[in-house]
Amino acid sequence: MAGNETGRRHSRDDVAEAALRILDDLGLPDLTMRRLAASLDVQPSALYWHFPNKQTLLAELADRIVATRPEGSAAGKDAGPEAAGGADTDWADSVRSEAAALRDALLAYRDGAEVVSSTLALGLGSPETVDRFARAVARGGFDAETSRRAATALLHFVLGHVSHEQQRLQYDSLGVLATGDSSPLDEDDPAAAFAFGVDLLVGGLELSRSRR
Repeated sequence: MAGNETGRRHSRDDVAEAALRILDDLGLPDLTMRRLAASLDVQPSALYWHFPNKQTLLAELADRIVATRPEGSAAGKDAGPEAAGGADTDWADSVRSEAAALRDALLAYRDGAEVVSSTLALGLGSPETVDRFARAVARGGFDAETSRRAATALLHFVLGHVSHEQQRLQYDSLGVLATGDSSPLDEDDPAAAFAFGVDLLVGGLELSRSRR
């Protein structure tokens, strides 16, 4: 059967969902086009009917991973009561909500942070993740440039923090870590450590505004 005809046996969604299952079961290193094709009972060449290369496939997975965040987050709602200078008094909570939701979405999939990080590094995938952070920050009355830079900093923090969490979880599950082994970056409560880091960034934004 010709490659295009074989590719039509499965939809783009079928391919992406199968790839997510492999990612979650085996991890990113074992998500190969050959393994994916075998799971769908097609030739590897058939996959290129839907995705021209593995990078575009991973970009699709990244978009799906971050899209699991609830759409009704505080950053997407109408602005609340405004403080002096046109700032929404709830903007900081909006930023915290977005950060926590993104962390949860990344942790929901094995190697989720690595998939999203590598996709963004290649300039692929949807800009919605940064846009949502930027909208949340902008509610605090910050200009577009500041909001965008703050959004990028927040995204880097979230990806880095979750990447470390996932690596440690995987090493532990593989028995690589001996009892008592720890990293200087480990915390007894990763969620609390994450919230502390987000608060530092939010506090920095508040301080920068007070100095204007």
